[in-house]
Amino acid sequence: MTVRRLTALPGLAVLAALLAGCGIRATEVPTDYGPAPSRVRCSLAEPDVSARTAPGLPVRVFLLCGSSLVAVDRTVRVQDGAADSARRVLVAQGLLDQLAVPPSDPEKEAGYTTDVHGGTRVTGPRPGDPEDTLRLSTDPDDLTSFALAQVVCTFSASAAAEGDGSVVLAGPTDRSVRRYTCTDEVRARPGSNEPPSSEVTGG
Repeated sequence: MTVRRLTALPGLAVLAALLAGCGIRATEVPTDYGPAPSRVRCSLAEPDVSARTAPGLPVRVFLLCGSSLVAVDRTVRVQDGAADSARRVLVAQGLLDQLAVPPSDPEKEAGYTTDVHGGTRVTGPRPGDPEDTLRLSTDPDDLTSFALAQVVCTFSASAAAEGDGSVVLAGPTDRSVRRYTCTDEVRARPGSNEPPSSEVTGG
Protein backbone atom coordinates (compact mmCIF):
# COMPACT_ATOMS: atom_id res chain seq x y z
CA MET A 1 0.00 0.00 0.00
CA THR A 2 2.80 2.39 0.92
CA VAL A 3 4.67 1.69 -2.32
CA ARG A 4 1.57 2.31 -4.44
CA ARG A 5 0.92 5.65 -2.74
CA LEU A 6 4.50 6.78 -3.29
CA THR A 7 4.50 5.83 -6.96
CA ALA A 8 1.28 7.81 -7.51
CA LEU A 9 2.78 11.02 -6.16
CA PRO A 10 4.93 11.86 -9.21
CA GLY A 11 1.88 11.54 -11.44
CA LEU A 12 -0.11 13.89 -9.24
CA ALA A 13 2.73 16.37 -9.22
CA VAL A 14 2.91 16.35 -13.03
CA LEU A 15 -0.86 16.86 -13.31
CA ALA A 16 -0.73 19.77 -10.86
CA ALA A 17 2.10 21.35 -12.83
CA LEU A 18 0.19 21.00 -16.10
CA LEU A 19 -2.91 22.63 -14.62
CA ALA A 20 -0.89 25.48 -13.18
CA GLY A 21 0.89 25.97 -16.50
CA CYS A 22 -2.44 26.27 -18.30
CA GLY A 23 -3.50 28.99 -15.93
CA ILE A 24 -6.66 27.17 -14.90
CA ARG A 25 -8.35 28.76 -11.91
CA ALA A 26 -11.61 28.04 -10.19
CA THR A 27 -12.87 31.58 -10.92
CA GLU A 28 -12.13 31.66 -14.67
CA VAL A 29 -15.03 32.10 -17.13
CA PRO A 30 -15.60 28.76 -18.95
CA THR A 31 -14.27 28.95 -22.51
CA ASP A 32 -17.47 27.38 -23.84
CA TYR A 33 -19.14 30.79 -23.41
CA GLY A 34 -16.53 32.72 -25.36
CA PRO A 35 -14.36 35.57 -24.08
CA ALA A 36 -15.57 37.61 -21.14
CA PRO A 37 -17.19 40.89 -22.28
CA SER A 38 -15.10 44.05 -22.10
CA ARG A 39 -15.87 46.24 -19.14
CA VAL A 40 -14.76 49.37 -21.02
CA ARG A 41 -17.95 50.82 -22.49
CA CYS A 42 -19.12 54.30 -23.49
CA SER A 43 -15.53 55.12 -24.45
CA LEU A 44 -14.30 55.03 -28.04
CA ALA A 45 -10.96 53.33 -28.60
CA GLU A 46 -10.07 56.08 -31.09
CA PRO A 47 -11.67 59.49 -31.81
CA ASP A 48 -14.13 59.56 -34.71
CA VAL A 49 -12.02 61.58 -37.14
CA SER A 50 -14.79 61.72 -39.74
CA ALA A 51 -17.06 63.60 -37.34
CA ARG A 52 -14.39 66.17 -36.60
CA THR A 53 -13.30 66.74 -40.20
CA ALA A 54 -16.73 66.87 -41.84
CA PRO A 55 -17.61 70.33 -43.18
CA GLY A 56 -20.00 72.39 -41.10
CA LEU A 57 -20.47 73.72 -37.59
CA PRO A 58 -18.86 71.53 -34.89
CA VAL A 59 -21.47 70.46 -32.33
CA ARG A 60 -21.96 67.85 -29.64
CA VAL A 61 -24.99 65.58 -29.43
CA PHE A 62 -26.01 63.31 -26.58
CA LEU A 63 -26.37 59.61 -27.31
CA LEU A 64 -27.45 56.88 -24.94
CA CYS A 65 -24.90 54.49 -23.51
CA GLY A 66 -25.90 52.09 -20.76
CA SER A 67 -28.28 54.08 -18.59
CA SER A 68 -26.74 57.53 -19.21
CA LEU A 69 -26.25 60.25 -21.81
CA VAL A 70 -22.81 60.69 -23.36
CA ALA A 71 -21.76 63.58 -25.61
CA VAL A 72 -20.18 62.81 -28.99
CA ASP A 73 -18.83 65.11 -31.71
CA ARG A 74 -20.86 65.87 -34.81
CA THR A 75 -21.17 68.65 -37.40
CA VAL A 76 -24.23 70.41 -38.79
CA ARG A 77 -24.52 72.61 -41.85
CA VAL A 78 -25.93 76.10 -41.38
CA GLN A 79 -26.59 78.51 -44.20
CA ASP A 80 -24.18 81.44 -44.22
CA GLY A 81 -25.72 84.81 -43.46
CA ALA A 82 -28.81 83.39 -41.75
CA ALA A 83 -30.44 85.71 -39.21
CA ASP A 84 -30.14 84.74 -35.54
CA SER A 85 -33.71 83.42 -35.30
CA ALA A 86 -33.38 81.42 -38.51
CA ARG A 87 -29.95 80.19 -37.46
CA ARG A 88 -31.33 78.78 -34.21
CA VAL A 89 -33.93 76.79 -36.14
CA LEU A 90 -31.35 75.53 -38.64
CA VAL A 91 -28.99 74.46 -35.87
CA ALA A 92 -31.83 72.73 -34.01
CA GLN A 93 -32.88 70.86 -37.16
CA GLY A 94 -29.32 69.78 -37.83
CA LEU A 95 -28.97 68.52 -34.26
CA LEU A 96 -32.21 66.55 -34.49
CA ASP A 97 -31.06 64.99 -37.75
CA GLN A 98 -27.75 64.00 -36.17
CA LEU A 99 -29.50 62.47 -33.16
CA ALA A 100 -31.55 60.30 -35.52
CA VAL A 101 -28.49 59.03 -37.42
CA PRO A 102 -27.56 55.49 -36.31
CA PRO A 103 -24.29 55.44 -34.34
CA SER A 104 -21.16 54.57 -36.31
CA ASP A 105 -19.67 51.07 -36.05
CA PRO A 106 -17.08 52.12 -33.42
CA GLU A 107 -19.84 53.84 -31.44
CA LYS A 108 -22.03 50.74 -31.61
CA GLU A 109 -19.13 48.60 -30.38
CA ALA A 110 -18.72 51.00 -27.46
CA GLY A 111 -22.41 50.63 -26.59
CA TYR A 112 -23.91 53.83 -28.01
CA THR A 113 -27.55 53.96 -29.15
CA THR A 114 -30.18 56.63 -29.87
CA ASP A 115 -33.89 56.77 -29.11
CA VAL A 116 -34.56 59.71 -31.46
CA HIS A 117 -36.30 58.77 -34.71
CA GLY A 118 -35.83 60.51 -38.03
CA GLY A 119 -38.41 62.75 -39.67
CA THR A 120 -39.01 65.21 -36.82
CA ARG A 121 -39.03 68.80 -38.09
CA VAL A 122 -38.33 72.06 -36.27
CA THR A 123 -39.90 75.47 -36.87
CA GLY A 124 -39.68 78.80 -35.11
CA PRO A 125 -42.25 80.50 -32.88
CA ARG A 126 -45.84 81.18 -33.83
CA PRO A 127 -47.52 84.52 -33.12
CA GLY A 128 -47.89 84.77 -29.35
CA ASP A 129 -45.03 82.34 -28.63
CA PRO A 130 -41.89 83.45 -26.80
CA GLU A 131 -39.38 84.50 -29.45
CA ASP A 132 -36.97 81.68 -28.56
CA THR A 133 -39.56 78.92 -29.02
CA LEU A 134 -38.66 75.87 -31.09
CA ARG A 135 -41.72 73.95 -32.26
CA LEU A 136 -41.26 70.26 -33.03
CA SER A 137 -43.46 68.31 -35.43
CA THR A 138 -43.75 65.72 -32.63
CA ASP A 139 -45.06 66.96 -29.30
CA PRO A 140 -42.37 66.73 -26.60
CA ASP A 141 -44.88 64.88 -24.40
CA ASP A 142 -45.09 62.16 -27.05
CA LEU A 143 -41.34 61.48 -27.01
CA THR A 144 -39.91 58.74 -24.84
CA SER A 145 -38.13 59.94 -21.72
CA PHE A 146 -34.83 58.90 -23.34
CA ALA A 147 -35.51 60.80 -26.58
CA LEU A 148 -36.70 63.92 -24.74
CA ALA A 149 -33.57 63.89 -22.59
CA GLN A 150 -31.38 63.52 -25.70
CA VAL A 151 -33.11 66.43 -27.44
CA VAL A 152 -33.15 68.77 -24.44
CA CYS A 153 -29.54 68.10 -23.41
CA THR A 154 -28.31 68.37 -27.00
CA PHE A 155 -30.18 71.62 -27.63
CA SER A 156 -29.16 73.10 -24.28
CA ALA A 157 -25.46 72.70 -25.12
CA SER A 158 -25.79 74.38 -28.53
CA ALA A 159 -26.60 77.61 -30.32
CA ALA A 160 -30.25 76.51 -30.21
CA ALA A 161 -30.38 77.24 -26.48
CA GLU A 162 -30.89 80.39 -24.47
CA GLY A 163 -27.95 82.04 -22.75
CA ASP A 164 -28.73 80.16 -19.54
CA GLY A 165 -28.66 76.79 -21.29
CA SER A 166 -32.42 76.27 -21.19
CA VAL A 167 -34.47 75.52 -24.29
CA VAL A 168 -38.09 76.45 -25.04
CA LEU A 169 -40.00 73.70 -26.82
CA ALA A 170 -43.52 73.12 -28.03
CA GLY A 171 -45.31 70.70 -30.31
CA PRO A 172 -47.30 71.24 -33.52
CA THR A 173 -50.56 72.02 -31.68
CA ASP A 174 -51.60 74.84 -29.36
CA ARG A 175 -50.60 72.95 -26.25
CA SER A 176 -48.48 74.82 -23.73
CA VAL A 177 -44.98 76.05 -24.49
CA ARG A 178 -42.45 74.88 -21.90
CA ARG A 179 -38.90 75.76 -20.91
CA TYR A 180 -36.71 72.69 -20.37
CA THR A 181 -33.33 72.32 -18.70
CA CYS A 182 -30.74 69.54 -18.76
CA THR A 183 -29.50 68.53 -15.32
CA ASP A 184 -26.84 66.19 -14.01
CA GLU A 185 -29.59 63.81 -12.90
CA VAL A 186 -31.08 63.73 -16.40
CA ARG A 187 -27.70 63.02 -17.98
CA ALA A 188 -26.98 60.28 -15.45
CA ARG A 189 -30.36 58.50 -15.64
CA PRO A 190 -32.51 59.78 -18.52
CA GLY A 191 -34.89 56.84 -18.25
CA SER A 192 -36.08 57.79 -14.77
CA ASN A 193 -35.42 61.56 -14.71
CA GLU A 194 -37.21 63.67 -17.30
CA PRO A 195 -35.82 67.16 -17.99
CA PRO A 196 -37.37 69.67 -15.56
CA SER A 197 -39.74 72.05 -17.33
CA SER A 198 -42.00 75.00 -16.61
CA GLU A 199 -44.73 76.63 -18.66
CA VAL A 200 -43.89 79.92 -20.35
CA THR A 201 -46.19 82.44 -21.97
CA GLY A 202 -45.91 85.61 -24.00
CA GLY A 203 -43.70 86.68 -26.84
